[in-house]
Amino acid sequence: MSRPALVLPILLGAAGLSLGIAVALGSVPLTPTETLAVLTGGGEPLHRTLILELRLPRALAAFATGGLLAVAGALMQVLLRNPLADPYVLGLSGGAAVGALLSMLAGLGMAMVSGAAFAGALLSTLIVFGLAHGTGSWTPTRLLLTGVVVAAGWGAFISFLLAVSPTTELPGMLYWLMGDLSHAHSPWPAWIVLVVVVLVAMPLGRSLNVLARGPLQAAALGVAVRPLEWTLYGVAALVTATAVTMAGSVGFVGLIVPHMLRLVLGNDQRLILPASALAGGILLTLADTLARTLIAPQQLPVGVITAMLGVPVFLYLLYRSR
Repeated sequence: MSRPALVLPILLGAAGLSLGIAVALGSVPLTPTETLAVLTGGGEPLHRTLILELRLPRALAAFATGGLLAVAGALMQVLLRNPLADPYVLGLSGGAAVGALLSMLAGLGMAMVSGAAFAGALLSTLIVFGLAHGTGSWTPTRLLLTGVVVAAGWGAFISFLLAVSPTTELPGMLYWLMGDLSHAHSPWPAWIVLVVVVLVAMPLGRSLNVLARGPLQAAALGVAVRPLEWTLYGVAALVTATAVTMAGSVGFVGLIVPHMLRLVLGNDQRLILPASALAGGILLTLADTLARTLIAPQQLPVGVITAMLGVPVFLYLLYRSR
């Protein structure tokens, strides 16, 4: 059996294992027998509360968020034809952060914070796309530069909000900015978006493979380049906005996961996209488990863990490809 044919089944098994580890570990560790008893409808009341109301929803949210970020990274790298592109390169996370921080300052509930983050990400999408398009058609370079500048503007506004915020609000705001899954109690919207995006994007795999080689070659082979690019941009923006709404700013997942998968699978997007959804979910689930257990009962922001893991891995990939 070929290597690509083996990777997806291995990732499926690893996905189940990562979720099992996430629900079993914590301030109150559970044995596999106790965990299985709860998942099959039995178990003690305390164990059922720990798993079904706290750990399992958070683990599912972490998996969906990681899958969304990795899929968004794979799509952005095809769209911009830049292996260093990631879901936050166009300033989407900055817009989401501004919306979330403003709602926190207004004293709104977490549901409104999530809605404000989603609205901020979509607003940033419209701003970047409108400025990059201008009076003519946008190019990947123009889009990338516009996103970098808009992201810098959002960063300045975030610094201003943190400077003028009451000290009682700062811990929650900083945790959200560093990536925090402690309030992700409803993972199903992120799962719906993830499944729909993967199912929609996989039939486009052949066109994405051609587009990755350049727009001229894609157009010569019959690909409708401009509609496909607009579709990729819209889908990547939606996916990133959903992920940021769920967990705040979590870096390196969308950058590292597609890179590592290309070393194993090549550059076939028909395999990269579903593999990215699984591998990104596994990575963020295990990272969130570390964040919950490393200094328990205190918790670390999951973005800190992904950065600690992502920086050395990315430096190794750069060294390997010299």
